[in-house]
Amino acid sequence: QGVSHTRTPGEKEKDTKETIVIFNICEFDLTTLLFFQDIGIMLKLIRAVLILASSVFFNDGFAYAMAVPRKVAVAGATGRTGSLVVKGLLERGVDVVALVRDVEKANEKLPIDDEKLFVLKCDLGNEDEITACLDGCDSAVWAASGFTDNRENSWIVQLKKVLGFAFTPSKTIDAVGVPAMAKFFNGEDSELAKIVMLSSAGVTRPSWDESKKERLVGCADIPIVRLNPFNILNIKAECEENLRKSGTKYCIFRPCGLNDSHPKGLRPILSQGDVAVGRINRSDAARVLVECLFVPEAEGKTFESFTLEGLYPGESILSPLARMPRDNDQGISEEIATANYAMMQQLLPGTKQESASLAMGQTYEQFDKGETGRLGERGKEDAEGAFVTSNNN
Repeated sequence: QGVSHTRTPGEKEKDTKETIVIFNICEFDLTTLLFFQDIGIMLKLIRAVLILASSVFFNDGFAYAMAVPRKVAVAGATGRTGSLVVKGLLERGVDVVALVRDVEKANEKLPIDDEKLFVLKCDLGNEDEITACLDGCDSAVWAASGFTDNRENSWIVQLKKVLGFAFTPSKTIDAVGVPAMAKFFNGEDSELAKIVMLSSAGVTRPSWDESKKERLVGCADIPIVRLNPFNILNIKAECEENLRKSGTKYCIFRPCGLNDSHPKGLRPILSQGDVAVGRINRSDAARVLVECLFVPEAEGKTFESFTLEGLYPGESILSPLARMPRDNDQGISEEIATANYAMMQQLLPGTKQESASLAMGQTYEQFDKGETGRLGERGKEDAEGAFVTSNNN
């Protein structure tokens, strides 16, 4: 058994804090090891025992305990993905601070009877409010998106106001809230990510040069990239970069098309280089976000993901994450990105597998059958209207 004793709630905990781990396995007292004359055998036995504890990792042959998150803030907790993140964390026995703008909506969408859930009203466009709500939290998940919000206004009214500064990322809640969280956790030494950010596949593609767009057309000319409503992909990309430069331990997850109709409980296929195209159910995306808080292999990395029918999830995403380089390493070369692209294109849904030919709102299956998608023909889609509807739900 591993028992971690930390400071009382309300104090801002450091990962360098003193952690006491007590082990008692099958009535075997570790003090018995003192009777071993061979120090090598003793260390091997200690290592074998500690492996059984999920929160223990090893460095240069010696064991040390790593505190896992005990209290996590979730921004966008009432959203379709954020609410699933909240539930996933609660299932792990973690205290959750749900940052919401509408408490009534939170009462409807979240398991408010759970004693480990704390709902706090918070304006995600206000740094001071965010900082106050994070007090006592070990880490946070950013699952919010959109422009600075006021619940008294409809999204249509808000976006009309936004049009004057839609190309100014500082006016989005992402660009205000993510740096506020990074500032709060900055300086905390940890093997784990302190902030896990929900971003989106495709955020870098609008800024690719024409030769790269032509070479990787199957991911550069998909509807969301081609239309890029309200410049949202560029805004997300800048928010990502600000988080990387903040100095705070982080992980950035870029799911491909979030689709509630796509089968759930499938294995996430991970890649880097922003070349992945496909679909993933929000429940699977939420599971990835939660797991990234608990595995050190996620820290400092940006990656994309989709799921495939017929591939059921493994026990953890630790192994594929471990193979990926961190952002501050050499990164993904153009050669590797191109190779990843070639592999990802083979895994596209449907039979024709022509992602660049789809209209926004059209499924691969509809394209295979020659059917028009819900937003109209390619080149005539109401992308901005779709964006408003999506963010208003």
